[in-house]
Amino acid sequence: MAEDLVLDLEELRQLRSIAKRPRIVSLINSEIHTLEKLSKEEGPAPVPTPAKVSSTPALNYITLGSFSWDQDNEKVKIYISLEGVVQDKMEAEFKQWSFDVKFHDVQGKNYRFTSPRLNQEIVPEKSKVLVKPTRVVIMLFKASKGNWLDLQYKEDKLKPNLDKERDPMAGIMDLMKVSCLLFMLHPHVKALAQTECVFYGCDYV
Repeated sequence: MAEDLVLDLEELRQLRSIAKRPRIVSLINSEIHTLEKLSKEEGPAPVPTPAKVSSTPALNYITLGSFSWDQDNEKVKIYISLEGVVQDKMEAEFKQWSFDVKFHDVQGKNYRFTSPRLNQEIVPEKSKVLVKPTRVVIMLFKASKGNWLDLQYKEDKLKPNLDKERDPMAGIMDLMKVSCLLFMLHPHVKALAQTECVFYGCDYV
């Protein structure tokens, strides 16, 4: 509305500058006076305020690496020694194969305990964190009853590599046995083949 008044006033002033008859000039002046009065009553057009960009710095966390744990057939309990944790300042996220727990403003510091890959699947809806005076207990409910060999998932690095563990001398012996067989197939070198086979332990003699 304020912008329309400004435009109307500008156009009326232009018309007044070119008007010649006194009656027309008087009518234009009267309208200009009315619009100027309305413009003062409404005040200046509000200037939009730009949205404020949050300048909150990213939180820094201290990773908790010291803990103990035990289990029964249905759940796993993780014990972390941490004094001063407030339940309302704690954030926990549980997924089927992982969890992430954050403790904010613990004596002026932020702590974090996370497991990106658990040994077995859990039930996120039942899992929770219990806050004690001097420690916290993370309770993970197992999706399948049973015993966990470890808390974290670990790749089996003990699988035997047959190619690497194979005795290099075995390959040489196999080659010699093939040579013995070739010698036996040739009648002119049968005697030599028998000697080779006896030396290398062939069964073709």
